[in-house]
Amino acid sequence: MKSIVLARESDKNQDSNDAQLSRISEYVKNKNLEEWKVFKLKESSTKGYRKKFQEIIEIIKTSKEPIAVVVDTVDRLQRSFKESVVFDELRKEGKVEIHFYRENLVIHKNSNSADILRWDMGVMFAKSYVLQLSDNLKRKHSKMREDGEITAGPPLGYKSIYNDNPVRRRRIDIVPNEKAHLIVKMFELYAVGNISVKSLCDKMYELGLRTDIGGKVNQGLIFHYLNSTFYYGVAHSRTNKLSYPHKYKPLISKELFNKCQDVMAGHNKVPAKYGGKEFVFRGIITCHKCGCVVGGELKKNKYNYYSCSGAKGCKRFYVPENILLEQVDELFEKFNLTDKQINEITEMLRDIGEGESRFNTTSVNSLKAEYDKLQNRIKKMYEDRLDGRLSETDYDEFIKDYKSKQGEILEQIKGHTDADGNFHLTANMLLSICRRAKDIFKSSEVAEKQQILSFLVQNCTLNEKTLDFSMRSPFNLLFNQPHHLTVRKR
Repeated sequence: MKSIVLARESDKNQDSNDAQLSRISEYVKNKNLEEWKVFKLKESSTKGYRKKFQEIIEIIKTSKEPIAVVVDTVDRLQRSFKESVVFDELRKEGKVEIHFYRENLVIHKNSNSADILRWDMGVMFAKSYVLQLSDNLKRKHSKMREDGEITAGPPLGYKSIYNDNPVRRRRIDIVPNEKAHLIVKMFELYAVGNISVKSLCDKMYELGLRTDIGGKVNQGLIFHYLNSTFYYGVAHSRTNKLSYPHKYKPLISKELFNKCQDVMAGHNKVPAKYGGKEFVFRGIITCHKCGCVVGGELKKNKYNYYSCSGAKGCKRFYVPENILLEQVDELFEKFNLTDKQINEITEMLRDIGEGESRFNTTSVNSLKAEYDKLQNRIKKMYEDRLDGRLSETDYDEFIKDYKSKQGEILEQIKGHTDADGNFHLTANMLLSICRRAKDIFKSSEVAEKQQILSFLVQNCTLNEKTLDFSMRSPFNLLFNQPHHLTVRKR
């Protein structure tokens, strides 16, 4: 059988393509496969359009005979389930079989459910590893916000102060700069109420207010700054829409900020505040008929109900939350796996975990090698500086750049170390759900219930009093059922 041998690296800290090909070349010969085409991909498997990957798919689709795709491990082929959909169709048609060398797994037309499950589990944990790296950054930012720090650069009127450590350069404070008094003047002028934003833009230019790159502060920026709560002590995170008090010195009082808001709104009323109640199925369900999001409402100040808005002509109806929860309980009843099934899944997770640990070790070793390379360059530059071959200005510039890069490498090493530990936590969570799904769900808070449902199900629709949904992979395979298992109860 003709084979396509595929290697992929998305950054310099991973196994090189040549290293991957070296490991699987002997495997191809032992399997009596013809090494027909070799692809060395340098692309991410999670970002954007994968041009070379699509080229491979087209070759398989147009081939008149079956093709074997041979890769080092699951995560070199994919880190998401979108590729699984494509390959699964080609597999069922008998056009491709996939060989995962390290997992000792071959997926083909006649693969049983256990092999398909192993494939899906490999993809899930490959994706989990990437998400853990992202989660580490989110946790870091969350901790910074708890400490009153901002995660981005400071606004106009402030500057960042950094420590003196060239290896781990960190921002230690944000303080007002030489433009701070102009920001205060801008608020004071606008609070009087007799100047427009356009006129204020011109006036501030006359007074000497410039952007960080020396340009004119236009009307849009003036409007943005007048609405920035940072200047009186409250930071705002645009990614998760959180507001929190920051630890830096305010430029204006909250009273002055509110006066400007009143002028902008044209009246002296304080904006109304609306409270909200959390609902288990909030944002998860859509209407089966019109596709609108089904919202939750509190009836008689006690009971939760869900209904379609009726915006597209649907007849509005109300479904009690307990009716929907009963249907979810029916789903959790199916998670009563036998000890044998639990042991099989545990063995599977152990194999996958070993693969992720190898990936982690390789990445960390590559990062350490890169760090040492930079350190050797710094040592050589120091000698060149002493011998007069490098000017003091150039030396300082290079040192600053290299030390900054070393600091980034140390952060990446920490991220891989944390992700490796979090992988095993994710595996334990999966096993816990398999064993005690119903108990975990019932004892959880509303926000946690939402996360559990999002983790297990997708495509939730409400058809009168019936909740229809499909299980996310790989949980659908735990029931030996095809994709898009639908649970119904009236």
